[in-house]
Amino acid sequence: MIPTLILFGLVAGRWWRLSLAAAALLWPVLLVATGAMGLEPGLLGASALALANTAVGIGVHQAVRRAVRGVRRRPASGA
Repeated sequence: MIPTLILFGLVAGRWWRLSLAAAALLWPVLLVATGAMGLEPGLLGASALALANTAVGIGVHQAVRRAVRGVRRRPASGA
């Protein structure tokens, strides 16, 4: 489950606000719909963990994106 949410953060990291909201809201819905959990207080914890794992993926996405931008913006060294 954790790799799924990290991957979601990596793929949708450009739209980080939407990704975080979707993970926090849709992950508990998915858990209830599949029967993995019932309607219980543990869903709040599942939502928090989904948020944290997605944030890790988003952080990696944003770091790679900034690194690529930095490389692109460097002036070419003239020889």
